[in-house]
Amino acid sequence: MLAALVTVYIVLGVLYESYVHPITILSTLPSAGVGALLALLAVKTEFSIIALIGIILLIGIVKKNAIMMIDFAIEAEREEGLSTKDAIYKACLLRFRPIMMTTMAALLGGLPLALGSGVGSELRRPLGITIVGGLLVSQLLTLYTTPVIYLFFDRLAVRFATARTAQAGMPVLENYTGAHK
Repeated sequence: MLAALVTVYIVLGVLYESYVHPITILSTLPSAGVGALLALLAVKTEFSIIALIGIILLIGIVKKNAIMMIDFAIEAEREEGLSTKDAIYKACLLRFRPIMMTTMAALLGGLPLALGSGVGSELRRPLGITIVGGLLVSQLLTLYTTPVIYLFFDRLAVRFATARTAQAGMPVLENYTGAHK
């Protein structure tokens, strides 16, 4: 799992040409794992290989949701010249529907697995429980936390850039990433 996260970080870092934005995207993953584990605890189901497969599936879905939001915000900053705050706000408004559609499709697709009974249900049930629980918790949290983390890391990047240029004796660029517009 750690190797997969490092690989995802490197690929996202190359894609966004940034050290910060991949951290913003990967910050959404713990809520999915916590939600899946809480759902398993709530229904008193053991963590199994099938549940682990469900968590891996969750990582992909939740990461995709964050990428949709962050990618749109970065594009709005670069092409439309919006400030960081305005760009992430616009991204939240315009990407809400596609994020909810994909999340609800996966969640509703996992409900029959989680609620099903009959022959073989003991194998499929942990998969459905992790999908439903993880998506419910992560969706509730990441719609609020992703913009906050995006703004925090952008301001942190501006501070580091300002400090670096001040140490080098160069003039400070106020609008380095659009955060001060």
